[in-house]
Amino acid sequence: MDRETEDVLDVVGPRLRALRRDRGITLADLAATTGVSESTLSRLESGQRRATLELLLPLARTYDVPLDDLVGAPRTGDPRIHLKPIHRHGMTFIPLSRRPGGTQAFKMLIPAQPKPLEPTLQTHEGFEWLYVLNGRLRLVVGDRDLTLPPGEAAEFDTSLPHFLGTADGGVVELLILFGLQGVRSHVRPATKS
Repeated sequence: MDRETEDVLDVVGPRLRALRRDRGITLADLAATTGVSESTLSRLESGQRRATLELLLPLARTYDVPLDDLVGAPRTGDPRIHLKPIHRHGMTFIPLSRRPGGTQAFKMLIPAQPKPLEPTLQTHEGFEWLYVLNGRLRLVVGDRDLTLPPGEAAEFDTSLPHFLGTADGGVVELLILFGLQGVRSHVRPATKS
């Protein structure tokens, strides 16, 4: 096997793990859906087992993604970017980056609500940076309850209980960078000349 093929196969496992975790699916659920054993899926994600077409096809069907996306095949011919929205917790996440692991970029849309939602605080591993494009964001982090208008940014450790929602019932559009624990994205003020 040539080095280029090995390099492609080496990133399949982390890409599959990131995709499964992003979708909130357990190995047991994935095994039940695909018919591939939990141990095989675990070894595939950890790189202890090489990806084969027989293993990747049911995964591509389950995740509803092209096989090329699972192996990171370069797009050919068509220069357009084909973004596939992810719908979770009543919100829409549009991935802006395709690299598994590391920092991920998303455009996030929070729909209008006839009346404000009661915050449902969540925690998970990682670090988040966000920038409000449109609308007014209600951001609850720990015991802080903030309203961010367009143009404001925030960053926080996602192991702290947090909630993102609309502050005034209108649609909110955000840019979000989500990184592994300890990876921080900073906004620095412009230096005066």
